[in-house]
Amino acid sequence: SDTDVRSDEPVAQQPLAYSLDQNYPNPFNPYTSIRYTIPNEENVTLKVYNIIGEEIATLVNEKKQPGSYTVRFDASHLPSGIYIYQIKTQNFNTTKKMLLVR
Repeated sequence: SDTDVRSDEPVAQQPLAYSLDQNYPNPFNPYTSIRYTIPNEENVTLKVYNIIGEEIATLVNEKKQPGSYTVRFDASHLPSGIYIYQIKTQNFNTTKKMLLVR
């Protein structure tokens, strides 16, 4: 009938949630990929630090639409070791470790 209420959204689609995935591959040399998801349009920063907290790289620093994104990190200029990557948005802040092995 004409009274049916229909949604344009696919029924099976799950709502997005904040996430920061473990980099892949890990350990890596010299490239690795980092995937993250945000449910809202907002400013996102994704930075890499060395083990003593010095900033090594800014991979993302801009407003992003809701969705999942994958960023490639090139560590070809860095020594072997543990590195920390951190995502920050208005409502989400988390870190993970990754291992560069030459």
